[in-house]
Amino acid sequence: MIIVPFLTPTDFAQLLANGRRTAAGEQIDPAPVVKLFTPDAAATWLLTEIDPGDPDRAFGLCDLGLSEPELGYVSLSELATVRGMLNLPIERDALFVGTAPLSRYASAARASGIIVEMPDNPTTS
Repeated sequence: MIIVPFLTPTDFAQLLANGRRTAAGEQIDPAPVVKLFTPDAAATWLLTEIDPGDPDRAFGLCDLGLSEPELGYVSLSELATVRGMLNLPIERDALFVGTAPLSRYASAARASGIIVEMPDNPTTS
């Protein structure tokens, strides 16, 4: 298991479980497991899974604050080295609960240019 300060063991286990489902060929669209952010910059990540073959590689919606959020893979060890303008590390949003599939977050982020919190109601974006 990769040790990073912003993932709890429960987060890691769920991310890995989702990654195993994808590796097994399942077509899944889970809700984000964790939201990470830079407290002193504009970057945000919503992660849904970890590659079981490379547990340093996570998949999710990435927003580096450039108005172009995108789906892709990130290195957890590299995220652990990221610092914002005040040299603060990435944090986990302890209050975040994914309420919709990642595809809905991605669609809303593309429309608004940033990752936005999603309501429980799937008809509201």
